Amino acid sequence: MEQRGFFSLSEHLARLSEDGDPLEVLAATVDFEYFRGWLVEGLGYGDGAKGGRPPFDPVSMFKILILQAQHNLSDARMEFMIRDRLSWMRFLNFDLGAPTPDENTIRLFRNKLTETGTLKRVMKAFDWQLYKKGYIPMSGQIVDASLVPAPKQRNTDPEKEAVKAGKSAHEIWPDEPNKAAQKDVDARWTLKIGGKVRHRPDGTPLPMIALPVFGYKSHISIDRHFGFIRGQHVTSASAPDGRQLKHVVGTDNTSGEVWADSAYRSQNNEKWLAGKMLVSR
Repeated sequence: MEQRGFFSLSEHLARLSEDGDPLEVLAATVDFEYFRGWLVEGLGYGDGAKGGRPPFDPVSMFKILILQAQHNLSDARMEFMIRDRLSWMRFLNFDLGAPTPDENTIRLFRNKLTETGTLKRVMKAFDWQLYKKGYIPMSGQIVDASLVPAPKQRNTDPEKEAVKAGKSAHEIWPDEPNKAAQKDVDARWTLKIGGKVRHRPDGTPLPMIALPVFGYKSHISIDRHFGFIRGQHVTSASAPDGRQLKHVVGTDNTSGEVWADSAYRSQNNEKWLAGKMLVSR
């Protein structure tokens, strides 16, 4: 009986390219190496003189944030998808069978870029590169927020009070640096209201289900024509969506129309949009 043949890894990836891998298009459009200096500076990486395991490549980690925002994935789900999808591993420059970032590494990377303002700076440069290649923001913009769950913390009551007071992990656990490095003091609880609408026997709708979620929110704006992310802002999960509108909406779109759900509808936002000559949808 003839043994079934198997594609080698290179042949398999070649087939993915033939079928049209959108991540190859993105990699060819954006020079991600351009961001390396800013990422290294924002992360505060040393020269490695102290030893220890070297960090994952910052450019690859930034690409992870782009994929995560595009596909609305939690840190834990992103960890799995990196290992699961060959096209993603190729885009991220990870080798099959080699170590890949876990959810804590992804979270710490995102938090550090957010704290130092590097994420906002790099996202502006990301948008500039798209613009330079001819991907001009067109047809208006769509704003939305997605929850990014984080691992629940197991803290004592005094530690919880210190977190609520805004203290850093190293201030709360000064004598336990390893423990402090694994603690998340920026994530917060919120209620996610949604799910399938249920009805009573008389046809009236039942109250929507509210699920508690601990983590963050990723706020993004995309252009309606190409669907590229044009602006991104990260907050704790408890931050109101509407207050983040001005952090992600741009004024360089060829259309002044802005689409968002009811969470963004307020008198302040309507006034702000009008002042920027933008049309609320």
